[in-house]
Amino acid sequence: MSEFKLVSSMTPKGDQPQAIEKLIAGFRSGKKEQVLMGVTGSGKTFTMAHVIEGLGKPTLVISHNKTLAAQLYAELKEFFPGNAVEYFVSYYDYYQPEAYIPHTDTYIEKDASINEDLDRLRLSATSSILSRKDCIIVSSVSCIYGLGAPEDWQGMLITIKKGDPADRDKFLSDLIGLQYERVETELRRGTFRVRGGRIDLLPSYGQNPYRIDLGPETVERITLLDPVKFTAIKEIEKLAVYPAKHFVTPGDRLETAVVSIEQEMKEQVKKLLSEGKELEAKRLESRTQYDLEMLKEVGYCSGVENYSRHLAGRAPGSTPYTLLDYFPKDFLMIIDESHQSVPQIRGMFNGDISRKKVLVEHGFRLPSALDNRPLRFPEFESKIKQCLYVSATPGPYEIGRAPEVIEQVIRPTGLMDPEIEVRRTKGQIDDLIAEIKKRAKAGERTIVTTLTKKMAEDLSRYLKEIGIKVHYLHSEFDAFERVEILRDFRLKKYDCVIGVNLLREGLDLPEVSLVAVLDADKEGFLRSDVSLIQIAGRAARHIHGKVIMYGDKITDSMKRAIDETTRRRKIQEHYNLVNRITPVSIKKEIKDGIEKWKKAEEFVHDVVHESGREYETKNYLAFLKQRMESCARALEFDKAARYRDEIRRLEAGMPKEKTALEPAPKKSKRKL
Repeated sequence: MSEFKLVSSMTPKGDQPQAIEKLIAGFRSGKKEQVLMGVTGSGKTFTMAHVIEGLGKPTLVISHNKTLAAQLYAELKEFFPGNAVEYFVSYYDYYQPEAYIPHTDTYIEKDASINEDLDRLRLSATSSILSRKDCIIVSSVSCIYGLGAPEDWQGMLITIKKGDPADRDKFLSDLIGLQYERVETELRRGTFRVRGGRIDLLPSYGQNPYRIDLGPETVERITLLDPVKFTAIKEIEKLAVYPAKHFVTPGDRLETAVVSIEQEMKEQVKKLLSEGKELEAKRLESRTQYDLEMLKEVGYCSGVENYSRHLAGRAPGSTPYTLLDYFPKDFLMIIDESHQSVPQIRGMFNGDISRKKVLVEHGFRLPSALDNRPLRFPEFESKIKQCLYVSATPGPYEIGRAPEVIEQVIRPTGLMDPEIEVRRTKGQIDDLIAEIKKRAKAGERTIVTTLTKKMAEDLSRYLKEIGIKVHYLHSEFDAFERVEILRDFRLKKYDCVIGVNLLREGLDLPEVSLVAVLDADKEGFLRSDVSLIQIAGRAARHIHGKVIMYGDKITDSMKRAIDETTRRRKIQEHYNLVNRITPVSIKKEIKDGIEKWKKAEEFVHDVVHESGREYETKNYLAFLKQRMESCARALEFDKAARYRDEIRRLEAGMPKEKTALEPAPKKSKRKL
């Protein structure tokens, strides 16, 4: 019997039941990989939840960015309130990796702003998967980056029980060995304080502190405390304490690692000297000696992950430990929006290795730093036990790996995919204007996609001049600015939004009845069949949904997109006729129009104890500070001063004023 219990007032509808049944039966029969091709609005996450419950296996859900991962986390947490649903993404608010630029002799030190609460959630995820079978971890591609060895992390677990013999000094020594820090006043995550026989401890992966009272002979009491008042919530019989960091090493292994690092340093210094690189050799020796002293004294050092191969006792070139190694042998992997997630996973290794090779060649890091890396794609594939690829437009890789593609093309509302019409480019702007006005008169909205930002801005400016309520949208707007523009779009402040890439998987704009694609016949990433199908889905929530592609020829990508949409429409139309379903437009309150973004925003608030806007501002501040320092180093003091003033305004909590960083509203374009 499955240990997962799905809680929902909804029941599977349309072709969800057959998709769920086929997927579960396929995995139970031993299929390694399957593909769920689900159209926009068909309830793919609900199907995923049923598959998880049906198989009853620990599950890793991978998404290609933090926001979509947060959306999935919020939905799965709601579906499985009694199970362990965890969130595992990069814990950096801001991250500047260590790098060296040889031709300018510029060393860029690693600079990062760590989000303590995201770090706590990462540690919570690993502790849950090692201690529970009913665990779902929603992760970004951060899951393929190196962690400490799971057997070391679990092997250093401290368990203390009420009534056990009391050995205060040994317990405190063990806590320090787990990288917990002793403090005298404020108790922070990953710290403990001591008052005689009373020890207060706040685990690195928890939100509530614990109090352990040691008597002369035995452990007298273990209490869970309120995190604010430090009053007792309840007494517990047993407490398990996991390490405070992912990179921890048993004492005997640490001694061996120090010897191994020192030996590698000597060999590399000798090699650099033989190549005539005296400066690089001296640099490497001094940096490594400093790190070795830190490891000997406190068992940890800045950049300790670069020594992970030595600390884990792995052979050179061997596969690093990652989150995937914390799962049991038989686990389920789900890759959401696989058409984007799979290529992202594939590309992580090459970008990482090229930067680190330069650091090694110039004496900033030992060659073993190259073994602290994301997984190569073949290594990632080797760790797949059973995998479900989920996408409205699965790529060639996924389709080639699965013997059968399971479709979910029926929407509960009976809505069909929008019709696609191809029109000539001659007079396209006048034709587009007429279509926008027609939709606006009916209270409907239009999305227009262009190939470049400049085209989006120029077209927006032109339409505004002739009286159309329009706004452009592209990557220079931050996440929350995009949300506000789209909310205003739904509130009829704008009749049309123009952008380069408005795919935005998971975004809900039910008032959009027309999607216009300019330069549809220009083959490329933005006009591939996958992109065209994805953007067409933005009109799939309205009964009058339609797509107009402007082009003088029908490219192969256009033909594939049109043929696929036509095929889906036939299936949907047949289902509606057989079941006597009358399609209706989706109607949602404005406050729910981007409910998945709002869930993610609320989740950020729960995690960081700040509003989404505050969280975004914090991230933006880190970026501004980096830009200010960069300008100062380049002697561009005027620019640096403007960044400084912007930082001061934000830190003072004042509303942002118009500055040189933010030109007039006409262009609404921030240049950084």
